[in-house]
Amino acid sequence: MFPVFDPNYLFFMLPAILLGLIAQFYVNSKYNKWSRVQNRSGMSGAQVAQGLMTGHGMQNLQLKGIAGHLTDHYDPRNKTLALSQNIAQIPSVAAMAIAAHELGHAQQDKENYFPMRLRSALVPMVNIGTNLGWILIMVGLLIQLSGLAWLGVVAFSGGVVFSLATLPVELDASRRAKVMLKSSGMITSQEEERGVKQVLNAAALTYVAAIITSLMQLLYFASMVSGRSRRR
Repeated sequence: MFPVFDPNYLFFMLPAILLGLIAQFYVNSKYNKWSRVQNRSGMSGAQVAQGLMTGHGMQNLQLKGIAGHLTDHYDPRNKTLALSQNIAQIPSVAAMAIAAHELGHAQQDKENYFPMRLRSALVPMVNIGTNLGWILIMVGLLIQLSGLAWLGVVAFSGGVVFSLATLPVELDASRRAKVMLKSSGMITSQEEERGVKQVLNAAALTYVAAIITSLMQLLYFASMVSGRSRRR
């Protein structure tokens, strides 16, 4: 997009990149640790999901497998919970936490949770703004039209708004996951409770890193446009 050898780019983005790497390392560390600890109920992620779906009035959901590592997600468009093989088939504490988290999103969907609706509504705007924003910035700078470049910055800011909207949705899904697991009796020990909390908290850190990355990239673009405008 823009040359990474630009010192200003490195100034803005290097901290965000490092935080992203740290967050990913932390997630993998906690997942690897708790994926090796079997939950006391001996239930795989798929069985946990089925139990929670039945116990919380979500029997209308479809449960399917999906390829990949930590690709688990809930799709509100077709009411489908997709679980990767390691989550669906292994009776680990990590599998229990992740399956419950995705069902937290299903519960949000069932209750028309406003932050989730807001995030979904932002998706088209963000997709267009992110792709169009940097093009407007480049063209504006090339033809020395600062107004066009600033319009690109505004369009690109949708990514920051989307990241900010995503965090409360994910935190709430994790909160719901803990409540469902405890109320259903699937968490039977302090060790399991600690493991579920660590896995979900680690996942939340990746969304914090995404916010900072989006914000720093936006600040870089704004700084670049502002600098070019002052030199004119």
